[in-house]
Amino acid sequence: MRILVVEDEKRLAQTLVDLLTQNNYLVDVSYDGERGLDSALTGIYDAIILDVMLPFLDGFQVIQALRSQQNNTPVLMLTAKSELEDRVKGLDLGSDYYVTKPFEPKELLACLRAIMRRKGDIQPCEITYGDLILNPETAELFCLERSIGLRAKEMELLRLLMENKDRLLSKETLQTKVWGYDSEVEGNVVEVYLSFLRKKLAHIKSNVKISAVRMVGYRLEVGND
Repeated sequence: MRILVVEDEKRLAQTLVDLLTQNNYLVDVSYDGERGLDSALTGIYDAIILDVMLPFLDGFQVIQALRSQQNNTPVLMLTAKSELEDRVKGLDLGSDYYVTKPFEPKELLACLRAIMRRKGDIQPCEITYGDLILNPETAELFCLERSIGLRAKEMELLRLLMENKDRLLSKETLQTKVWGYDSEVEGNVVEVYLSFLRKKLAHIKSNVKISAVRMVGYRLEVGND
């Protein structure tokens, strides 16, 4: 799952990136409110961690602009402001939860899971398709008694394909969801990582295949053998 962190304190932003990455999230960072709003409006994020005291646009302005444009991405406001009026204001403008600095990492992660669960976007403990079971928390893929570990982007690609069942997903959709809207990765990065996944599926002898429909996209299929 991809999380947007909007935080102008670079050391804290890096702390959040490290914490979220260690828990198998993909993370992008914006250091001011304007860039944060632009990124959030792309709609590619599963949740946003939003500071209040930001350059150019503060967190209250960002959440207000998001909700006014019918963007319902879950938002966790993270700020040193602990006054009741600020918490009420943030919630009234459409944020889903409010955590004050300093925070406990376990609490922040629990709050993040809670706001995504309320929106129906929380990743389940296990995702299944065909003979595959994917555990997003441990980044492990199981097929009967066999298992293999996945790298973060491999896991996110496979998660998207498994959650969308037999639906075709375009290369552009996969690249944006996994590498981000402003990513400068090579144009064939999706094919490269899908090749990695195909090899891992073969290694654990799964009957699930990643199929490509030319000029349309990719999907999973269960083979007959």
